[in-house]
Amino acid sequence: MEKDQVDNSIYETYGERWYTAYDDPIALLRAECKAKLPWILERINAKAKSQQRILDVGCGAGFLSNQLAKAGHDVTGVDLSASSLEVACRHDETARVKYLTADAYALPFADQSFDIVTAMDFLEHVEDPQKAIAEFARVLRPGGIFFFHTFNRNILAWLIIIKLVEVVVKNTPKHMHILRLFIKPAELEHYCHCSKLSVNEMVGLRPILRSITLKSILTGVVPQNFRFTTTPSLLLSYLGMATKEGL
Repeated sequence: MEKDQVDNSIYETYGERWYTAYDDPIALLRAECKAKLPWILERINAKAKSQQRILDVGCGAGFLSNQLAKAGHDVTGVDLSASSLEVACRHDETARVKYLTADAYALPFADQSFDIVTAMDFLEHVEDPQKAIAEFARVLRPGGIFFFHTFNRNILAWLIIIKLVEVVVKNTPKHMHILRLFIKPAELEHYCHCSKLSVNEMVGLRPILRSITLKSILTGVVPQNFRFTTTPSLLLSYLGMATKEGL
């Protein structure tokens, strides 16, 4: 029987809706980024005060890339969606982010080119996350950091992240997420270990319940003040960092 395939082509259709739509799960991604960014910056700043060379893989419309550049870092964003990269460029207030189309399995960079690699909401969209992580490790310098965010594979994640979003949020595309591509934390830690990346920390993300309104549930529109926060539980989605061995 043929496996269900995740539909990554949907990201070619968003255009400016990446930044403006609330009647679409892309609004949830924007809200997530507001929680991920300070967590990531805190850990970057704790390790190095100087400008870092950062590669943002699966950068989409630049939610994270553009903010990392505003924080003073040298950022390169890569994605297979050319139209998403065009939107990312338009929203780069620094005009310094380098955006280019690239395959995560074969990044067009030399070994040890970056201090940091980020992959937010990316690993659950590829068939071979271990291969992608190995490529991330290749372009990381020894001591460099890999930041990730993805979804845990279990029945509750299927019910909430896939089915509930389909019911509650307007314009949720079919096959935006596929449960079989979700990754258990232990699996992700194993993939990192195979590429000589040591996982230092993982935290969960959850919605702030008071930011959810009855109106949003009834209308299918994500509230503009909808927010996420970190949680010790990794049951649904999780954010983490791993360090490349050696110096």
